[in-house]
Amino acid sequence: MKKTTLLTSLAFVFAILVSTSVNAQKFAKLDASPMDAAAFPTSYKDANKLIKIIYSRPQLKGRDLATLAPNGKVWRTGANEAAELTLFTDMKLGDSTIKAGTYTFYVIPNEKEWIAIISTDLNVWGSYFYNEANDVARLSVPVTSGEELDAFSIAFEEVDGAIHMHLGWGTARIAVPFTK
Repeated sequence: MKKTTLLTSLAFVFAILVSTSVNAQKFAKLDASPMDAAAFPTSYKDANKLIKIIYSRPQLKGRDLATLAPNGKVWRTGANEAAELTLFTDMKLGDSTIKAGTYTFYVIPNEKEWIAIISTDLNVWGSYFYNEANDVARLSVPVTSGEELDAFSIAFEEVDGAIHMHLGWGTARIAVPFTK
């Protein structure tokens, strides 16, 4: 009888040890270019958003912007997955009307202007599979300069009835104007 009780106890302890290790989760380390989001209106209290972008935030860390986002080449607008733009209402980019929905937002950096691209591509990593045939809209926007910004950043601002999506990295700044 003592042998049976001892075996039962050992089996119970073994079952607990096995179940504990089976249920333990392994979480990934913090991404070097963490995902972020920006939206308009910017107030977290306003649930009626008009536009939102989800993107990853690479950092220069002493590297050159032109190396990380080369001039003349399609760039995913951030790191990792290409930036995902959601319009909650129909909007215009330049002369192009874009229906409400979710799109990929690419840019082509250049020294004096960047080309903003809205594409029907979805769930893409990087810009390796970019297909110009899927473009919904393109707009050239001028580059201005500002103080050094190590982490790539996006913010929205209302300007004269338009919604400007500001992109900044290094000293480069661009403002992509959306209108209703």
